[in-house]
Amino acid sequence: MILKDKQFYKSFFSILIVITLQQLASLAVNMVDNIMLGTYSEAALSGATLVNQYQMMLQMLAGGAGMGIVVLAGQYWGKQQTSPIKKIISLGIKVALAVGLIFLIFAILTPTGMLKVFTSDEAIISEGVKYLNIMFITYPIFALSSSLMSSLQAVGTVFIGTVMSLSTVAINFVLNSILIYGRFGAPELGVQGAAIATVVSRTVELVIIFVYVLKIDKKLQMKFSDIISMDMSYLKDYIHVAFPLLISGFFWGIAQAVQTVILGHLTAPAIAANSICSIAFGVLTVVGMACTSATNVVMSEEIGRNGLTRIKSMAITLQIIYIIIGVISGLLTFLLRGPIVGIYSDTLSPEAQTLTWQFLTVLIFTNIGSCYEYPVASGIIAGGGDTKFPAIVENLFNWLWVLPGSALCAFVFKLPPIWVFIMLKSDQVLKCIPNAIKCNRFKWARELTREEKQE
Repeated sequence: MILKDKQFYKSFFSILIVITLQQLASLAVNMVDNIMLGTYSEAALSGATLVNQYQMMLQMLAGGAGMGIVVLAGQYWGKQQTSPIKKIISLGIKVALAVGLIFLIFAILTPTGMLKVFTSDEAIISEGVKYLNIMFITYPIFALSSSLMSSLQAVGTVFIGTVMSLSTVAINFVLNSILIYGRFGAPELGVQGAAIATVVSRTVELVIIFVYVLKIDKKLQMKFSDIISMDMSYLKDYIHVAFPLLISGFFWGIAQAVQTVILGHLTAPAIAANSICSIAFGVLTVVGMACTSATNVVMSEEIGRNGLTRIKSMAITLQIIYIIIGVISGLLTFLLRGPIVGIYSDTLSPEAQTLTWQFLTVLIFTNIGSCYEYPVASGIIAGGGDTKFPAIVENLFNWLWVLPGSALCAFVFKLPPIWVFIMLKSDQVLKCIPNAIKCNRFKWARELTREEKQE
């Protein structure tokens, strides 16, 4: 049942490579902040990390809005119908922008309160507030650029995301090195310098994607009037696809915040170690995570063009690819533990270094699961049209297993941070079971387009 179509492999891997580079570049923005702040002070690193918990929730919600665009508009693209796509894109952009504005308002109204949820350490809160009071500007900017990027992915245009992200990395690196440490005559701004660098780089990112969509792209040929259009004829269709993703992203973001609260109320070194491992996880599983977006693109377009005839073979083939990538990710995590800890050896406390090593050891195994379960659920199953199942599985494991179990480990049994971390990451392996069962029953594939909307 393995697919033997060379064109499929060419298409999938070409998209995967470009999206991987794009996501690596995007991760590099956070990694630059992480490394430079980590070498500046542990409090600055931890404060920025806590603020980025809200950024992570925003990413999930904006990502849900964007995935709704990819899954639904991608099927219309398979049928080569661009008029419905423009209307779907307009709806997705408005939803993402609304989310970004809500986050901005919340950050303006209660910056200190947002951080006290995670920790009672005043030094960390102080640094975090400095970072948040500038970073909130990026929330609607990021939401817009993310939804526009998803719009292009829906029609198979992915390379511009790499160009956009590379420009962000370059700007962020240069400005960070100047503003955090006060080089070349600039003031030493510490964590505020990192925030300013991110605001500038995210703004440039948005300008690039807007110019491309409105002036360069030849597939959709969108105009500004298309983006601001109030046509609601596909609202029901879009909500059907995107709403489960948005709800799942919201509760997933809360769950991640609660996880940080649990670790944050243990020790400050645990926050720093978790921050480093979060970045390491992002980099070491980037190909596996990129498989999700690449699968969304090829799966939705395949259903739109050819219906459900090759879906079973595609799903089996893709699962094998995910497993191979996961094993490679686990091996790389094993080999790179030492160098990763070594980067922070001059500034992290011995306890934080030990916890980082221990957490990375856990990731050796959970990364394998992550590279399989996530692209299966959010790539194959959601990309095939069933966005409810991944949302249900994700939240059941988070709220009925991970959070209660880790809270018990931390606050009732008072186990060391490593055991809490193991519990926090255990779902990455356990979710492989229901996702594999659902995927291989092949009842998730569905056609979402409506014939009456053909133009």
